[in-house]
Amino acid sequence: MASDTTSTATPQATVNEAPRGRAATLRQLLRYTLIGGSGLTLDLVVFMLLHNLAGMDEQFANAISTTLGIANNFVLNALFTFERRDRIVLRFLRFYAVGLTGIALTNLLFLVFTDALGIDANLVKVGSLPLVLALQFALNKKWSFA
Repeated sequence: MASDTTSTATPQATVNEAPRGRAATLRQLLRYTLIGGSGLTLDLVVFMLLHNLAGMDEQFANAISTTLGIANNFVLNALFTFERRDRIVLRFLRFYAVGLTGIALTNLLFLVFTDALGIDANLVKVGSLPLVLALQFALNKKWSFA
């Protein structure tokens, strides 16, 4: 009898693990997005101050503002989203490398849409955010906090 219970429990456990895994990923994505909102706010405010008020080139302003957002997001994601506190320096370097992909992608979009097509850099910056968020979440989940 015990073997019958075990054999029927195993498929059920396997079936239930998949939804829990997806639910955990969705919770992480939600936390990542909320924390990203704080980094995004910091990023946009600093970008607009540097670019609009100080007259700094949009690509330099983007590099500085995004770096500040990355640092903010790393600390909060390490604590609350992925709950990983081990190998902190390595994780930060990986997280920053992923952040650099966001800077590079946004700068590429600036080249295409702002420099070539004349679209306002502020609009390009805001428009780049969903694409950058999706790319960075996937990379950080699989690499920075794996």
